[in-house]
Amino acid sequence: MTESKTENTLFSFKPYEEKEGEEYMNSAQIEHFNNILNNWKTELMTEVDRTVHHMQDDAANFPDPNDRASQESEFSLELRTRDRERKLIKKIDESLEAIESGDYGFCESCGIDIGVRRLEARPTAVLCIDCKTLDEIREKQMG
Repeated sequence: MTESKTENTLFSFKPYEEKEGEEYMNSAQIEHFNNILNNWKTELMTEVDRTVHHMQDDAANFPDPNDRASQESEFSLELRTRDRERKLIKKIDESLEAIESGDYGFCESCGIDIGVRRLEARPTAVLCIDCKTLDEIREKQMG
């Protein structure tokens, strides 16, 4: 990413400053994460639009098989990236729904606080660090 693009991305938000004795997932924290998730989703949707326009504008029927293969390879890579982002958008939507229902920020497995810093690092997290670690250990043993 270029430096100018980095300034407008998810990772450029101002970290939430917790106050002593502050209730977890209060209205200020909810607003903070709602903004992060919505900005991230908007950014991803812009990339989807850019890809569609790029593929429409740059699609050409090259007579040289090597040129055609290069273009198809480039389009394939872009489509795989967009597919991963599509799945991420679904997770973002699920996180936004969890905010609406009041479940955001709490572990789906054990119910404890996921934590502000962990959510800032991964806004779509649904497990606390302990449950995620156990989940990864189980996955490693099974796989």
